[in-house]
Amino acid sequence: MQRALPSARLPDNAKSRLRAERMAERLHAHLDGTRMTDREVARALGVGNTLKYAATTGTVAIRWDGARAPTVWTVVAAKVDPADACRELARRYIPLFGPATADGFTRWAGISRRSSTDAFASLEASLLPVRSPLGDEWLHAEDEPAIRAGETVAAPARLLPSGDTYFLLDGAERELLVPREDQRQRLWTPRVWPGALLVEGEIRGTWRRAHHTVRIDWCSQVCRLTATDSLPRLFSGLRLDQVIRRRPCLADRPRHLVVGQLKHVVGTD
Repeated sequence: MQRALPSARLPDNAKSRLRAERMAERLHAHLDGTRMTDREVARALGVGNTLKYAATTGTVAIRWDGARAPTVWTVVAAKVDPADACRELARRYIPLFGPATADGFTRWAGISRRSSTDAFASLEASLLPVRSPLGDEWLHAEDEPAIRAGETVAAPARLLPSGDTYFLLDGAERELLVPREDQRQRLWTPRVWPGALLVEGEIRGTWRRAHHTVRIDWCSQVCRLTATDSLPRLFSGLRLDQVIRRRPCLADRPRHLVVGQLKHVVGTD
């Protein structure tokens, strides 16, 4: 089913579906069994960013290589009904982003409201209606025991990568996760997002990495924590060799900085 998931986004209307299928045919003919970066293919075909429409046919495979241009090639599409693929995508979406709604799934998946509504309706027998600060939403019923089991102990600090599902949100969901507007602007920037600094279960800053150096910009809440807790213990799980430099805590100044050397590539587990 993993290979079939792109078909969940195949457009409903005939015109958009035809555009996707024609782009996939051009891509397949040009690659002819080879692999190229998406930039090379787009340049050769003269199509720019519209190359992405071919992906919804389920015939395009992509290999991401960090910040480098991804490599693409074509494959045989999985034999699955797009509605079944959409239902499976919704089933996987709910535990990652839940409590969830069909409207949220529409925006996240980039599909029609009809497709997302149908997908949620087909899963309704296995879903649990819940009320959150954002209104009526859904969770998987099988997850209810784990949710009612109580909170686990939060890790002292974690570095969440850019685009992590924990903060891959929009609209009111962002306001719920990060109440302060100035902090939201630093996390969800107009360009490439930084990673998020998660301290004891709350987003308290951002981070970026350049080669083996990581820079952490934290907010005043972390500053207050460090008054009673040493930096080595707070960041013990991040595998930093050392804290090289930090700005003193100044209430009215911008964020406080940490620059350290990574022993390994930073992970979140």
